[in-house]
Amino acid sequence: MAMRTKLSLAIFFFFLLALFSNLAFGKCKETEVEEEDPELVTCKHQCQQPQQYTEGDKRVCLQRCDRYHRMKQEREKQIQEETREKKEEESREREEEQQEQHEEQDENPYIFEEDKDFETRVETEGGRIRVLKKFTEKSKLLQGIENFRLAILEARAHTFVSPRHFDSEVVFFNIKGRAVLGLVSESETEKITLEPGDMIHIPAGTPLYIVNRDENDKLFLAMLHIPVSVSTPGKFEEFFGPGGRDPESVLSAFSWNVLQAALQTPKGKLEKLFDQQNEGSIFAISREQVRALAPTKKSSWWPFGGESKPQFNIFSKRPTISNGYGRLTEVGPDDDEKSWLQRLNLMLTFTNITQRSMSTIHYNSHATKIALVIDGRGHLQISCPHMSSRSSHSKHDKSSPSYHRISSDLKPGMVFVVPPGHPFVTIASNKENLLMICFEVNARDNKKFTFAGKDNIVSSLDNVAKELAFNYPSEMVNGVFDRKESFFFPFELPREERGRRADA
Repeated sequence: MAMRTKLSLAIFFFFLLALFSNLAFGKCKETEVEEEDPELVTCKHQCQQPQQYTEGDKRVCLQRCDRYHRMKQEREKQIQEETREKKEEESREREEEQQEQHEEQDENPYIFEEDKDFETRVETEGGRIRVLKKFTEKSKLLQGIENFRLAILEARAHTFVSPRHFDSEVVFFNIKGRAVLGLVSESETEKITLEPGDMIHIPAGTPLYIVNRDENDKLFLAMLHIPVSVSTPGKFEEFFGPGGRDPESVLSAFSWNVLQAALQTPKGKLEKLFDQQNEGSIFAISREQVRALAPTKKSSWWPFGGESKPQFNIFSKRPTISNGYGRLTEVGPDDDEKSWLQRLNLMLTFTNITQRSMSTIHYNSHATKIALVIDGRGHLQISCPHMSSRSSHSKHDKSSPSYHRISSDLKPGMVFVVPPGHPFVTIASNKENLLMICFEVNARDNKKFTFAGKDNIVSSLDNVAKELAFNYPSEMVNGVFDRKESFFFPFELPREERGRRADA
């Protein structure tokens, strides 16, 4: 009996030693067969060694070795399963974290901040040019306008913006200041003055220079670029012809032999010529030079011939909609079948919302709106089905989509985009009018549909359809959606709701 007790103690201590050894040095491969497990081989070998053990004792010892081995294998499988589950959990957590980061970046996929989303491409003492990031860098939802880029030119008083051309169609809008554009044809330069509110189209490849002719104020120009290259959507380049070291002329890329042969000028003179300019692409000039660059005759816009004004002033156009709460002016491709707006399929709009007023909730049928806030402050809300995954899911998920509200405060320099079909509303602050200039892309045959005011789409429904849609009497539906104003309204709550938050 004492011998059996000693044998049991020996096996127990062996198992204990083996267990700690297994935990310290890792688990064996699951593919190992029983005979290849060194611990099992050692255990069975020790069971066979003592000659004084009976056959029954040895059999018990071997059974305990087998039982330990099975327990060890089960433990190893459990550890492997726990490790696998832990890795899967960590992988899910990483994916969720990445998704959250992506959603944070896309929280306002249609809003562009002046200090975050613009990059400075040119900056000198005389001014700077900032370019809005590609729309698709903000969100893949904006692939429809991937080929468009927006830039802002700022030039100090009495500055000259060096001659250049673009590999893109460009629409200029003069936000503020007084400019002179020099547009170069094969044989002459056409000089055109731009006042605030003027818009003009510059065909791709047209050489031009810009002068701020104002003695005190800065010049602000918005430039919508429509690249013509199909191989690099959303990218445009500017090319300086006349120039030197800064800005560098495009001619600097050619060999001296080519330049000497083309210009019939010795290399020394060419080196001296191209080494003179180092002021940068925007620099100050004298009052006399400004006067010399001013137009002296009536322009005849050379690409089309005949006497005509290539630009128009949207501020002076008769508003499409106007009342005491706001004004909307539109100039689009349907207004003139022969205009450049028709060719570019572009509409230009100017919106001035009176303080403490709002536009109606509305959407465009075809056009994508690219809006630039040029003055005042306000608020924007857009209804978007693409962001609805962040909304709480309801029992109606399979019968209808859900919508996410995208909202942002608005201030000068901000840009926002509204895709077609997306209802949105803009609201002026309590103290300032909200002024916006908009480039509406794919504007041909575009229509605006409203949800409130005269001729809104709900009131225009026939009564039976209206009652079926709302499960409510049509007279009561009309009482909610009808109102006497058109498009612009005062921003005030109903009398019984005043004092509550408007965005609740």
